[in-house]
Amino acid sequence: MKTMTTDDLLNLFDANEDLNVIDVREDFEVEHGMIPGAIHIPLGSIPERTEELDPAKSYIVVCKAGVRSANACEYLAAQGFDVTNLEGGMMSYDGELEFK
Repeated sequence: MKTMTTDDLLNLFDANEDLNVIDVREDFEVEHGMIPGAIHIPLGSIPERTEELDPAKSYIVVCKAGVRSANACEYLAAQGFDVTNLEGGMMSYDGELEFK
């Protein structure tokens, strides 16, 4: 499974890369802020919402600490998606937040 650190992610943001981030945390967790531009698909909803994802795009998957996002990455990779797990999740992320 591909992984990246939060420093890697912040460097990509700084380089104005076009990023596709999926936040798999629960509703009550995303109330505390999300990575700007991330789409929220709770882990339990991933199987029925894969049609919302573009198989031609690469995705960075995030959760609170990196375990649920790793599970989501394993599932999505098995479905043919190009996914990268954010190591340490939101607990390690100290960048800008967006509130929905």
